Amino acid sequence: MGAALPDFPKASYEAGTYALGNGAFAYLQPDGGWGFSNSGLVTDSGEALLIDTMFDFPHTSAMLDGFRAASPAKIRTLVNTHQNGDHWFGNALVEDAEIVATARAASAMAHETPDLLAGFLKAAPGMGLTGEYFLHCFGRFDFAGATPKLPDTTFSGRLTRNVGTKIVELIEVGPAHTGGDAIAWVPADRTVFTGDILFINGHPIVWAGPIGNWIDACNMIIGLDAEIVVPGHGPVTDKEGVARVRDYLAYIRDEAKKRYNTGMKPFEAARSIALDDFAGWGDAERIAVNVATLYREFGDTTAPSDAATLFGWMAQLWKDKRK
Repeated sequence: MGAALPDFPKASYEAGTYALGNGAFAYLQPDGGWGFSNSGLVTDSGEALLIDTMFDFPHTSAMLDGFRAASPAKIRTLVNTHQNGDHWFGNALVEDAEIVATARAASAMAHETPDLLAGFLKAAPGMGLTGEYFLHCFGRFDFAGATPKLPDTTFSGRLTRNVGTKIVELIEVGPAHTGGDAIAWVPADRTVFTGDILFINGHPIVWAGPIGNWIDACNMIIGLDAEIVVPGHGPVTDKEGVARVRDYLAYIRDEAKKRYNTGMKPFEAARSIALDDFAGWGDAERIAVNVATLYREFGDTTAPSDAATLFGWMAQLWKDKRK
């Protein structure tokens, strides 16, 4: 069986499979930074539903081996919570399962493939500081031979799936982190798997917004009768962990708006926002993306949205942090 659930919230945690109780499991990948995401498994009556695969085949294989050691249940459904590759690039290793995602996520997944990231990694050594940062984020993953496998079933709003006698409620909460985020709520287990609506002990990254939707999603999760909250990245948490992410989002929204109102440019705004209350969280340079997204939401048509510029901004903040 899986290891006992660690106390939460925790500043650190161990890699591997954890039994959450009542046939539910989590697979955690410390330190929860770039690409090191979590997966979940819901089981009952010999059936299983898997929430998310990993960034590449080696990490997905390790996750599947961990879940097989914890439960013999057959995976009949695979839910991808959103379009980012660290939650679906390993789909092809899950055989004979229905793959489910939101319609918005599935549309984006068709264009965000392992080959694209493999090409960036190959080019990174010649890209200066941005390339160095890109390798820091993604250089520990192996995208060679990672054949993409897209969803079979898409939905908008809500969808339910049965796992034995359990009901899993899939709830679309995006656009927020990405264009098509969803969470998986298991009332019988009082457990919710949030995908990247939650980064615990790491800075969230707002690729899409609007940030109000993300805050609403946090409030929805808090309103569920959940005892256990499995984030997309970081250790297992509870409602207090959800509230902490919500408060971070509200804080950066308010601080960015103050600077926008004075005419400050988005990169300088990102650089000037104090993150002292979140000093223990990883990947603080993501504030550059968050502020750019917020500026676009506020009406700044010049704030960048392209990955090359945003990774360049994050690289600069990452360099500054290391001085």
